[in-house]
Amino acid sequence: MAEKKVVELLVSGGQATAGPPLGPALGPLGVNVLAIVNKINELTKDYSGMKVPVKVTVDPETKEFEVSVGTPTTSALIVSELKIRKGSGTPSTEKVGNLTMKQVMSIAKLKRPELLAKTLKAAAKEVLGSCVSMGVTVEDKDPREVQREIDEGKYDQIFSKSEE
Repeated sequence: MAEKKVVELLVSGGQATAGPPLGPALGPLGVNVLAIVNKINELTKDYSGMKVPVKVTVDPETKEFEVSVGTPTTSALIVSELKIRKGSGTPSTEKVGNLTMKQVMSIAKLKRPELLAKTLKAAAKEVLGSCVSMGVTVEDKDPREVQREIDEGKYDQIFSKSEE
């Protein structure tokens, strides 16, 4: 029995094509590249405009394939949430957007399975860390200040509701 081949790629949500990087990676395996592209687009359509990690597992003998989709990067989720094109080139001086604590929580929940964070609180603090490097404020404050407030218990009520 031939070993399954795994191809891992970063694709634009809902916009994969049979061209590079997919075509050249999958073509040599003799699979129906279009069927795989369609499956990827179907699974990633909710992440339109974001780069999404995708893993395609192919059985070279039967030509059967499986597609699994990861979560876009934290920064891609922040960009999407703010409806902006990208983070700030000079985050310390130029701010590109402002998230609410609720938005930070929803990104933290999405990303939590992939983060090292043990709790939603810790995951939210990781998201805030990304905000710092992207020039994004949270609740109109520096994200580091919000991280401190989390440590001080200011948002405990929201976190306890979310953990339920």
